[in-house]
Amino acid sequence: MKAGRQTTLSNEASVSGIGVHSGSPVTLTLHPADAGTGIVFLRTGLPGRSDCEIRADVRAVTATEFATVLGDDGGPLCATAEHVLAALAGLGVDNAVVEVDGPEVPIMDGSAEAFVAAIDHAGVRALDAPRRYLKVLKPVRVINENARGELVPNNAGLRLDVEIDFDHPMIGRQRCAIDITPDSFRRELARARTFGFMRDVAKLWNQGYALGANFENTLVVSETRVLNADGLRYRDEFARHKALDALGDLALAGMPLLATYRSVRGGHTLNHAVVSALMADPTAWTMVEAVSATAGAGSRRARGHAGLATIAPAYGPDVS
Repeated sequence: MKAGRQTTLSNEASVSGIGVHSGSPVTLTLHPADAGTGIVFLRTGLPGRSDCEIRADVRAVTATEFATVLGDDGGPLCATAEHVLAALAGLGVDNAVVEVDGPEVPIMDGSAEAFVAAIDHAGVRALDAPRRYLKVLKPVRVINENARGELVPNNAGLRLDVEIDFDHPMIGRQRCAIDITPDSFRRELARARTFGFMRDVAKLWNQGYALGANFENTLVVSETRVLNADGLRYRDEFARHKALDALGDLALAGMPLLATYRSVRGGHTLNHAVVSALMADPTAWTMVEAVSATAGAGSRRARGHAGLATIAPAYGPDVS
């Protein structure tokens, strides 16, 4: 595949399952898309409404309490978007339409593995357009009680440095630091599962959450042990899954980031707050695009680092 080119899927691919919170059956289909499309969710099967498209963008987030929910003025459209977004970002897919026929992306086994398999089945191809990146120019920080997150410049790509700290003997303090590439994502993050505590089950059910959670799609922890028969996939699977979630939430910046993201005791709400803070400060970021190796020396764009050219931002925080 040509380096520096935008990508999309070669074909479409589908997966079916249930929503971890709704418990409802749902099918998700990944479709190819043209250069410049980005990631767009197509919600079908809406009662009393026609099919609705919504761009995967930080401004489309309507809730972050237990998952990342995307919606519009008419209300929530697609919940638990983070795992499929992480798979697309982790494998370097710039443009795709994610069709979902229910209120929530299927949880599958609680990780991004099924979405990776679907992308592999569809195939990834390069498009005749340069890849655009969002380059972080200065630190952007958010502190929320005992949680804190920041984006800082990193010309080499996207690095995640995620630390969790649970008052639980099976988890405690864990840290996952990783430079995101397709290979590292497949190997280190894609199979890390969402997790929950047995002590919280009744409360969540009463609030209308986790109605589809079970031992097949959630890593379940009691006061003393992991209850899943197959145990942990990674020694620090809890931290790795938080990094997976962060990757999906950071994809809502709308393009690949050139940044290091550090978080401590974070989650969807903190991730969303940091990306929102970044986009709200036009002095903290700019767009750059990859320069083809065959580009002439007389190109009107000033070459930046590592084969990137700086261009004017295509949108700002006050543009809908």
